[in-house]
Parts: sequence; C-alpha cells; structure tokens
Amino acid sequence: MLKKILLIGLAAVTGLLVQGVSAAETKVIWHGHATFEVVTPKGKVLLIDPWLNNPKNPQGGEDKDVVASLKRADYVLITHAHTDHIGDATAIAKKTGAQLVAMPELGRQMVKLKAFPQQQFGFSSMMNMGGTLTLADGEVKVSMTDAKHSSGMENPFAADSEKAPAVVYGGNPAGFVVRIENGPTIYHSGDTDYFGDMKLIGERYRPDLALLCAGDHFTMDPKTAAHAASAVGAKLSVPMHWGTFPVLAQSIEPFVTEAKSLGVKTHVMAPGDTLVYQGTKLKK
Repeated sequence: MLKKILLIGLAAVTGLLVQGVSAAETKVIWHGHATFEVVTPKGKVLLIDPWLNNPKNPQGGEDKDVVASLKRADYVLITHAHTDHIGDATAIAKKTGAQLVAMPELGRQMVKLKAFPQQQFGFSSMMNMGGTLTLADGEVKVSMTDAKHSSGMENPFAADSEKAPAVVYGGNPAGFVVRIENGPTIYHSGDTDYFGDMKLIGERYRPDLALLCAGDHFTMDPKTAAHAASAVGAKLSVPMHWGTFPVLAQSIEPFVTEAKSLGVKTHVMAPGDTLVYQGTKLKK
C-alpha cells in the first residue's frame, strides 16, 4: 500500500515537472528595424542587432533613450558592422554587462573603435560561420550562418587624418540561428540578398521562426524575401528591416501576397509586438 502511495506521489510530481517544462515561455519582441529581443524561459535576455533607439521603436522618441530604461541584457548578437545593426551595443553593454556575440574581426573593432568593454568580448563569445556557441548555462545555442551583404564600420578617427580610411573592415556579414532549450529555434537573416543556401539553413536547423529582411535597396525586396522564406521553410516567417526610412520599402504587402502564393505562413509584426512561444508552439 505504501509503495502504491509513493508511486502515485512520484507520478504527480513528475506530471508537475513535465507541465512546468511544457509551460515554459519564450518571448520574441520586435523593437523595430532589425532589432529583436529574445527572453528565454529562464529569463535570459538576448538582443539581436541592438539598435533600441531606432526611429520605429515605440518605446523611444526624440528625447528618450530606450537604453536608460533597459533592465536586463545578457548577450548582444551583431550580424554585421553597419551602424543600424551595431546600434546601441556599447551603451547596453556598459549598463548591463552583456557579452558580445560576433565575428572576431567585428568584435575587436567594436572594442577598439566603439569603446565596447574589452572584458565582455572574448573566446567564449566570438564565433564564425558554421560554428556553434553554448550560452546561458546551456539554455541557448547560437550558430552563425552566411549572408550576402557588406560589413564596413565607420571609422571615428577618419576626420583626424586625410589618409585614415572612412570605413574599416568589420568581418563578413552573417545571420544567426538561436536555439532555445524548451523553446523555439529562431533564424535571424541579418542583412542579405536571397541565396540558394538558405534552403540548407532550413534543412540543417529546421527553424520554428524566420526573421527576414525585406526592405529592398540595401537588402532583398519584399517579394524576394517571400521566396527566401519558402527556401528556409520555417513554421512562421516575419519580415523585418522595412519601413524604417523613406529609402526602404514602405509596404510589406508584396511579401504577404507572394508568400501566400507559395504556401508560406507569415505574420507581420508592428514595432513593439511580441510573439510568445510555449515550448516550440506559438502561443500568440
């Protein structure tokens, strides 16, 4: 009888533990442009291309610094060296102690030219194409993928000398695949054109969510981004990097229409919107 009671009790505890795991939530918040915040089930915060003070972030404004109100960031992930993707990385790092995840060349230039705290970028957080980092005590795995773009960083010392280059090398452009334990797999394309190996990214990582640039001019246009979404084959594709400036595509309707014709499931977020995942399933 005692054995039966113990077994029932163990089953109940196991059921609660399983329920707790299945109830784990991952939040994906779009702050506008290419900036996404990922909050893991254990509360770790990752900021991808962290330009929090971009003009489309509803938390900001002309006289408001979004970084000042930021409560936590554990990692900043930067796809390439352009200003609108480096964003507020240094200010965020100094406020929160966040580590920089980036290519060695980009990270070292950030330390030297952008005053990023040296102790917050090292071998434990630098990476390259095809590699995988295990972060947040094993809760997060980050892999780096190819991207077709450029990656030069503005030289703050260019004005000091006529011979100083206006732009310095920032490593290759890249995308990220972020895999959350008990949560979704997220592909962030960075800035890129559509390329055939996006299909391999989908086959290798099988993302639940694809965040795809779609603004034209500097990256693939909305209609082409829909074909990229089809190639990646994520369960859900979200367009980004559009509408921020007049030079970028102001309507994302071509993405939605083309994706529908290709049988691709999409969701158009507004800056400030949040996707909530319960395990790998989208909750809202």
